[in-house]
Amino acid sequence: MSGPGRIPGGGAPPRRSSDFRRSAGRLLAQFRPERARLGGMVGFGLLGVGFSVLGPKILGDATDLIFAGVVGKRLPDGLSREQVLDRMRAEGKTGVADMLSGTDFTPGRGIDFGALGHVLLLVLAVYAAAGLMMLVSGRLSVRAINGTVFRLREEVEAKLSRLPLSYFDRQTRGEVLSRVTNDIDNIGQTLQQTMGQIVNSLLTVVGVLVMMFWISPLLALVALVTVPLSLLVATRLGKRAQPQFVRQWADTGKLNGHVEEMYTGHALVKVFGRQEESAAAFREHNEALYRASYKAQFVSGVMQPAMMFIANLNYVLVAVAGGLRVASGALSIGDVQAFVQYSRQFSQPLNQAASMANMVQSGVASAERVFELLDAEEQSPDPKWPERPATVRGRVELERVSFRYVPDRPLIEELSLTVEPGSTVAIVGPTGAGKTTLVNLLLRFYEPCGGRILLDGTDTAAMRREELRSRIGMVLQDTWLFGGTIAENIAYGAESSTREQVEEAARAAHADRFVRTLPDGYDTVLDEDGTGVSQGEKQLVTIARAFLSDPVILVLDEATSSVDTRTEVLIQQAMARLAHGRTSFVIAHRLSTIRDADVILVMEDGSIVEQGSHAELLAAGGAYARLYEAQFAAAVAEVD
Repeated sequence: MSGPGRIPGGGAPPRRSSDFRRSAGRLLAQFRPERARLGGMVGFGLLGVGFSVLGPKILGDATDLIFAGVVGKRLPDGLSREQVLDRMRAEGKTGVADMLSGTDFTPGRGIDFGALGHVLLLVLAVYAAAGLMMLVSGRLSVRAINGTVFRLREEVEAKLSRLPLSYFDRQTRGEVLSRVTNDIDNIGQTLQQTMGQIVNSLLTVVGVLVMMFWISPLLALVALVTVPLSLLVATRLGKRAQPQFVRQWADTGKLNGHVEEMYTGHALVKVFGRQEESAAAFREHNEALYRASYKAQFVSGVMQPAMMFIANLNYVLVAVAGGLRVASGALSIGDVQAFVQYSRQFSQPLNQAASMANMVQSGVASAERVFELLDAEEQSPDPKWPERPATVRGRVELERVSFRYVPDRPLIEELSLTVEPGSTVAIVGPTGAGKTTLVNLLLRFYEPCGGRILLDGTDTAAMRREELRSRIGMVLQDTWLFGGTIAENIAYGAESSTREQVEEAARAAHADRFVRTLPDGYDTVLDEDGTGVSQGEKQLVTIARAFLSDPVILVLDEATSSVDTRTEVLIQQAMARLAHGRTSFVIAHRLSTIRDADVILVMEDGSIVEQGSHAELLAAGGAYARLYEAQFAAAVAEVD
């Protein structure tokens, strides 16, 4: 809302320092309703990893069968394995004998293809089972993530409805939209691409470690030598990258806000020749986003090659140590082959963590921005035991009402006013006098800093906001239409209305004539900007909407400012019929539109300086008379 309703000095909220651990923990806490699916995901993932880590060990057995067959076929038949090894040692071939002592060969026999076939079939079955378990685990992961993001969107949507108008006064529209759309989408994509992999990686590390210690505790300890180095590199680079991702998404919100404002106001930009300034501001925001994105991606991108180097170092250490163990006969070639595969599997999760680091940090940065919105101060809740007027007639009383947007800048002080049911109250005064603020207080968009407002003897602060606002119809200077037909726009807030009632409201607002000239009449589809109809015609549609809602109290904030003089006269006549029996508040700058008001309030600096009828105020020769004479003189000058 523009005008006096906007808080002066509003801007972007102060940026808090990045807290990766807290934000990540809070994001994971969003998965509480998905505990069953997450448990299933971990369970099936554990089975899948279990089958997967068995594969290299079984393949090692196949390698041992092949190697034993090749060695046995070259040895003389009729001797036992021990006799062959003793003969080799006697001939001085101690090294070869030690190496073959770890192999279960039979002299004179070749490869046992039957046993080899059984082993390979077992490997095939194990890997097929692992794939099936991983598929089920991945499906449960997708369901859990989509459900969590779905609830997060609902939570944000519900939060937006509980935020006070002052929050939106401090934020650009693009910044709010960026948090609701871009940041939540980024959270969803991050979770989809990383969560399942992270869980599988952790399970894989545990399973591989078990198998490595089972095969050879010594080689397992060698493989673990590089783990502290990997953790140190990941931690250091992660701490440097996270602030850059926070800055990246903050700059994204600023850029979106600028683009949204320039797009919605592109006509004004062109009229006032601000294209170059707008483009310069865009380049500035774009450059800031580029720098933040570059730094975030560069620092995070260094992690993967660093982790790959450490993984290759681990591979070399395992290969050298394994070769020495085979030469000594402590391990078979198949076991070393399996161990080398396990060392690769052990390093792979660390490499995956490195490659996912930028996505995780980006997602957590977006989560932090969404949580900032969710943590924003809400409007005061409705009373637990709300009150409601026994009979709603439209009597409004303001008792010593005070209000200020900024604590040290009073706007309305000790304002008292009584409006009888069915009367029309016009509120006039210079810009910033508090006219729109007064209406916002009546609707409880803002809460008074002092005093109270009564509706038919009931304090509005003791009523539910929905109950209060359902009795008030409002037509603003800034028209608002949503994507849909004209009939749907008129029936907004009164969805149960029939087509006849919609058309009757349109006729009362003098909108029926122009609607029927459209190709599809009342079924003409409008977009959010109301493209295809003029500003005045959009105003007529919003006035028809107020007619159809049949309110007890009617608020018109410069409602006829966008229509021509002839239509304005017709609308005034229609408003007179609509206002019959209803309490009406009319905010107007053109004093000619409020001559017939029962009471005219003249506001200056948040106070009512004059009140009375049009004739009485002119005769008094005060502030109203000066305003009227100024407008009359301007009108004469325009005619001349």
